[in-house]
Amino acid sequence: MSARFLTLAFISATLAMPAMAQGAPASPGGGLMMQLVMFLPLILIFYFLLIRPQQQRAKKHTEMVNNIKRGDTVVTSGGLIGKVNKVNEGEISLDLAENVRVRVIKSMVIEVRNKAEPVPAND
Repeated sequence: MSARFLTLAFISATLAMPAMAQGAPASPGGGLMMQLVMFLPLILIFYFLLIRPQQQRAKKHTEMVNNIKRGDTVVTSGGLIGKVNKVNEGEISLDLAENVRVRVIKSMVIEVRNKAEPVPAND
């Protein structure tokens, strides 16, 4: 192939590109509406598969934490298992072993193992 042929092929291809790009004009607004119609089901699927279940889990956890009473056996997010000795507004006191007490933030309780009968407070 000669350099002259390659130059002519390049020039003709370069001149043809703007002509191809000018194709039929897009319909005004049709593309946007179609994108919204396709995007709406994705938003709904995202909501029902991810957001709503997380909200329900958070509500259930808050209810569980608010119902902790003295005498319950609980598990913390750190893996500590203990019996609730005292319940305050934002924290609880756990008995982990004999003469071993720790204070834990209420929201760090991930499970209530044994619900105890209500025990009178001996504060």
